[in-house]
Amino acid sequence: MAGLRLSELRSLLPGREDLRTLKRSPRGDLMAGLTVAIVALPLALGFGISSGLGAEAGLVTAIVAGALAAVFGGSNLQVSGPTGAMTVVLVPIMATHGAGGVLTVGLLAGVLLLLLAVARAGRYMRYVPTPVVEGFTLGIAGVIALQQIPSALGVATPEGEKVAVVAAKAVADFAGHPAWPSIAIAAGVAALMLLGARWRPSIPFSLVAVAVATLVSHFAQLPVARIGALPNGLPAPSLDFLDLSALGALVPSAVAVAALAALESLLSATVADAMSVNERHDPDRELFGQGLANLVTPLFGGVPATAAIARTAVNVRAGAKSRLASFTHAMVLAVIVFAAAPLVATIPIAALAGVLLATAVRMVEAGSVRALLRSTRRDALVLVLTAAATLILDLVTAVILGLVVAGALALRAIAKAARVEEVPLDHADHAAEERALLDEHIVAFRLDGPLVFAAAHQFLLELSEVADVRVVILRMSRVSAIDATGALVLRDAIERLEHRGITVLVSGIKPGHEKVLDELGVADRLRAEGRVFPDTPHAIDFAHALLTSPSSEERAKQ
Repeated sequence: MAGLRLSELRSLLPGREDLRTLKRSPRGDLMAGLTVAIVALPLALGFGISSGLGAEAGLVTAIVAGALAAVFGGSNLQVSGPTGAMTVVLVPIMATHGAGGVLTVGLLAGVLLLLLAVARAGRYMRYVPTPVVEGFTLGIAGVIALQQIPSALGVATPEGEKVAVVAAKAVADFAGHPAWPSIAIAAGVAALMLLGARWRPSIPFSLVAVAVATLVSHFAQLPVARIGALPNGLPAPSLDFLDLSALGALVPSAVAVAALAALESLLSATVADAMSVNERHDPDRELFGQGLANLVTPLFGGVPATAAIARTAVNVRAGAKSRLASFTHAMVLAVIVFAAAPLVATIPIAALAGVLLATAVRMVEAGSVRALLRSTRRDALVLVLTAAATLILDLVTAVILGLVVAGALALRAIAKAARVEEVPLDHADHAAEERALLDEHIVAFRLDGPLVFAAAHQFLLELSEVADVRVVILRMSRVSAIDATGALVLRDAIERLEHRGITVLVSGIKPGHEKVLDELGVADRLRAEGRVFPDTPHAIDFAHALLTSPSSEERAKQ
């Protein structure tokens, strides 16, 4: 057992196969990594500022988390760093607990992700319904856009935790003292990115737009806020931020961050698989890589990280074939920090707000949203509810709410699909007088679909309405699934029929259903009394013998 566990743990670490993939297309991977770094630079700066820890934190996260996740993650094509979804979660943590609280939450989230990886929990993320994912993404896009309103308007960010309220206050402040340079820069950058992406998708218009905005604001001497001085290198690792007395209060936030990191990273890896050929990520190893990245990044002052769907898509489109591309992206950003920090410091904050506004718009797949809204009322409801909850509440609560509602609606559909149907008996081997006897005293019911808790109550109601007969045959060969609730309801129905003097026979129990039926006392007693049969003809023969035997009246009452 110890050897097996050691083998499972080794499977979470890089192996020889990773080294072999590095040889596929090293030149192409280096170029793809350079391309992604150009796209990632303004996003890392913008998300760092939006989180409240500053542009430096965003760059540190892109470098440290990007490198570690590239080496230890479960996807050859994934690119990790600060993301808009994570920023949305971090803003209220920053407001309540400060920078130390954000770093501590990242550290705890890293530990939780490592535990999820060891527990092999990655496979369960695939069960998140598409309407929840789309609603979640739509809500995140709205929150990111609202977060950029103060910076785009050139006003100080008002106090408050709800982004809609903060955005409304920022608009009111702007109306009282309008300043147009910031809004012109943000609008110009966003417009250039959105229009340029349609015209030439291969050109990194985010960097082009930021560079143009920086030059214009510098030479025109526009009165706009800028990023400010950045250190010429990474800070030394430190645990000075850790406050052990605050760990208890930060655990719920850490759970939320870990859940979001797991969800977004595995969704991004799935997108990368779909965009590539013959690529399949390892979900548990992906959780391990993200856990390690989030465990180490706070030591350097970086914010919690996750895989970035947009940057991963750029990586795949740029021709990446191995982890070398995403690792190169992190190293290029590190070179920029060491060599070009003074230039980065002059970037207007409004320009980064424009980048993030355009990013929020591009996050929404309008065609996919429209298709889901038109598909079924159930999918439309889950999508709208998840998006609204993301805007009004928080991301993790929104996902949980979406999953609960989607699950409840799916169970309702299952309950409707499960049926108890009376079926005619097969009399091919019986004489006319025997057929009359059977028709008069025996009724057979076929159970179709899953007999689980969502459908069990309806089953009991239908079976309780059986007319006054002497034998009931329950045909279970078409029961697709059964749980404890379904088994208990079945036992209750059998006991009610027996109290009315009706003998119950059961046929066609599937091998996979025998255990739950035996454990809950449904089939074992009937089997001991010889009333469980492999198929319906054997049950009919037994019923015929029961009705025609001299002691049939007494046996029927047993």
